[in-house]
Amino acid sequence: MGSYSELTKNYISGQWRDGTGNTELKVDNPYSGEIIGQFKTASIDDIKEAYETAKKAQIEWQKVNPFERATIMEKAVQLFESNREELVDILIKESGSSHLKANVEVDFVIAITKESASFPLRMGGEIIPSLVAGKENRIYRKPVGVVGVIGPFNFPMYLAQRSVAPALATGNGVVLKPDSQTPVSGGTILAKIMEEAGVPKGLFSVVVPNRKEVGDIMIEHPIPRVISFTGSTGVGRHIGEICGRLIKKSILELGGNNALLVLEDADVDRAVNSALFGKFMHNGQICMSLNRIVVHEKLYDKFVEKFVSLTEKIKVGNPADKDTLIGPLINKRSIEHILSHVEKAKSQGATVVLEGKTEGNVMHPYILTGTNDVATAQNEMFGPVATIIKAQNDQEAIDIANDTQYGLSGAVHAGTVERGVEVAKQIVTGMVHVNDQSVNDEPLIAFGGEKDSGIGRFGGIRSLHEFTTEQWISTQTEERESPFHVNYLH
Repeated sequence: MGSYSELTKNYISGQWRDGTGNTELKVDNPYSGEIIGQFKTASIDDIKEAYETAKKAQIEWQKVNPFERATIMEKAVQLFESNREELVDILIKESGSSHLKANVEVDFVIAITKESASFPLRMGGEIIPSLVAGKENRIYRKPVGVVGVIGPFNFPMYLAQRSVAPALATGNGVVLKPDSQTPVSGGTILAKIMEEAGVPKGLFSVVVPNRKEVGDIMIEHPIPRVISFTGSTGVGRHIGEICGRLIKKSILELGGNNALLVLEDADVDRAVNSALFGKFMHNGQICMSLNRIVVHEKLYDKFVEKFVSLTEKIKVGNPADKDTLIGPLINKRSIEHILSHVEKAKSQGATVVLEGKTEGNVMHPYILTGTNDVATAQNEMFGPVATIIKAQNDQEAIDIANDTQYGLSGAVHAGTVERGVEVAKQIVTGMVHVNDQSVNDEPLIAFGGEKDSGIGRFGGIRSLHEFTTEQWISTQTEERESPFHVNYLH
């Protein structure tokens, strides 16, 4: 694979090279602050070139035998598997991932790449009957052409590959812009593996620009017909507006304000275990993380006591230590943002039942109790802060869960699965998990949100559909009667 330092180049038109932008981008370890890499950023011209070469390469790529495309994707799976140790190390150093989270992320990367390897052989069309005598209707599934992918910092490798792998497998060219805080784990490492797997030069590029220098060229350039973005709702709304104006398709996986509902007949110990997982996995920096925990009043005191007690036992600190479960947040700004919401929630009447602290970029957990109106409940924390809310009955719990602009994930704990499902169906969110926690992702299942949490679905056949289009071609095997036929006009 090569060392980290060898991956600090843009990968444009099949070449590893410095960008022609005006910025030196320094990448640091969020735990130690050590500078671990430096990029010469990509310019507008670099991004234009990447799109143009992707368009040229895609014309030939879509003609490649589907079995050959599948074989290349299968080779990428093998490379991810054989380089797991290095991939985990990169995620720990660059994104602050714990060993647990980094290994889970690599598992997800392998799974979506393996599923995508089946796509070239699943792009069959249909023949559909016609109203017209002698006509045959054929529906062909085709690649869209070129896809622009913009990735986030939290699960950088997986949330980029979730779009890159299906797009390439279905015959498209791809230009990827990773988050500037995680350009290797979210970008150039993917380019390296796909290059080694045999993806043709120019078909897939990774550009690392300074956003202030390049503006919206990743979205506004006329070549990409689909823009896939994972990140904040504010940025997603901006991207969606541009795509709407330019008549482009956008796939947007955005923020969440996810709730765990603990119903009156739930198993408290099981619910607490789920809450710990769903809240503190990757320090709460997951779009699916639990933000609010809504507990029936009869179980409330018992739940709070157990949740606080077990949270205090979580090891917090250096993510390089294998037993650390909560490591650093991505940067100091994130901590300042979260703490401002905690202070506001306290002024609004919330009670802090576990007072956290910060050490560098590491934040120890905060647990608050209060209403759904306090700042930590109304806003996505994206950090190790939980707000526990009391509910009198199922309907109040459902109303609290739905009282948010978001609708990405959620969970319900109930005494029976069917009771949990009936409650889950009343929550306006893309995904709900009964007697489990909110952080779930599988390569075959529809993944996506409602309301301000996004547009589109990833996973299985849905990913195949998101990165392809359908063309209707009809054939007329016998002459069709027409009012303009020569016999009618004489």
